[in-house]
Amino acid sequence: MGLSEFESHRPDHFLKNPAVRNQSGGLPFGIRLPFTPCFPNNKYMANLIPFRRPVWLLCGLVSLLTAGALADDAVPAAANPFLGYWSLHLPGGGSGWLGVDGTGANVKVQLLWGGGSVFSPNSAALTNGRLVLTRQHKAVTETITATLDGADNLKLITVTPKADGGENRAGFTGRRQSPPPPAPDLNQVKFGPPVELFNGTNLDGWVPAEPKAYNGWHADHGLLVNTQDQAAAGHRGFANLRTVAEFEDFTLHAETRVPKNGNSGIYLRGTDEVQIFDSYGKPVDSHNMGAIYSRITPLVAAEKPPGEWQTVDIIYVARHATVILNGIKIIDNQPVIGPTGGALWPEMDRPGPIYLQGDHTGIEYRNFILRPVVSE
Repeated sequence: MGLSEFESHRPDHFLKNPAVRNQSGGLPFGIRLPFTPCFPNNKYMANLIPFRRPVWLLCGLVSLLTAGALADDAVPAAANPFLGYWSLHLPGGGSGWLGVDGTGANVKVQLLWGGGSVFSPNSAALTNGRLVLTRQHKAVTETITATLDGADNLKLITVTPKADGGENRAGFTGRRQSPPPPAPDLNQVKFGPPVELFNGTNLDGWVPAEPKAYNGWHADHGLLVNTQDQAAAGHRGFANLRTVAEFEDFTLHAETRVPKNGNSGIYLRGTDEVQIFDSYGKPVDSHNMGAIYSRITPLVAAEKPPGEWQTVDIIYVARHATVILNGIKIIDNQPVIGPTGGALWPEMDRPGPIYLQGDHTGIEYRNFILRPVVSE
């Protein structure tokens, strides 16, 4: 997935360290150096007392010549105020995410732009207090510029050139997102009584996530089925499905039968997709069955051939995910640092529904059992 986590600490500056700063004594004009050959209290200077005035003049000249170089080389680059994670509300209402690491010429960025995978933009630079990104999109270069609005908010503008020489511009906002807490001790976590999310008879407790899309979800002899009817859908897309109830931390059991080339997903709290996909026989990848889509790659490939029932057991606690596919642990208590493509919203620190992807292909599910975390 590229970068899996971003550092959020800032380096200590050389000149802020009194133990180092005080070595330099008192040069003329307040100049400071990290060495001491030219000061009266220095052992080398004691042997040069007859030549003290020429040596002082020489030292002053050396200090003036080296001070600029030290300012550039010995002092680390200024801290990057954009460091960390940012939830983005994209133009048009989509969910996005920005992760920033590094400073100066070494700034590194990852971006989520609505659907699809987390990716690195074509360029990223800190310029005059702004973070400027470019990405190639549909054969044109889009420029995204972010400025701080206080410590925890961003104002962003996206600019894309038009064929007639004009440009499309849109403003949007971002908010600083906290990093995941430490990994929980799952042996100490207590789960409540089981909650049956699907009753096998109807869609009570579930609603389409997109009211205007064609809803192919229905109950069929104990199964939750998504059927895609192109004629009935017309030009409308196919609906995803979500629970009315929202959850925070939980364990979830589900069973699924994936058709040949089938593609669906189980979103946790509406933001993080556990991929449901016909990837049998393929090497492990962050886009394959059981992955946290484009973010966490399974440890091993444990999927079955298409057409066979498969079990998916998920533990989602403190923004850490564990996935057990067909009885094999393929993700072990790993942090999820941001939403995945298609998230209902970008914020990670809120409850949300169980949300099923239905806009790709048909799919079958059964036996959705959730147990919420309970506090003592």
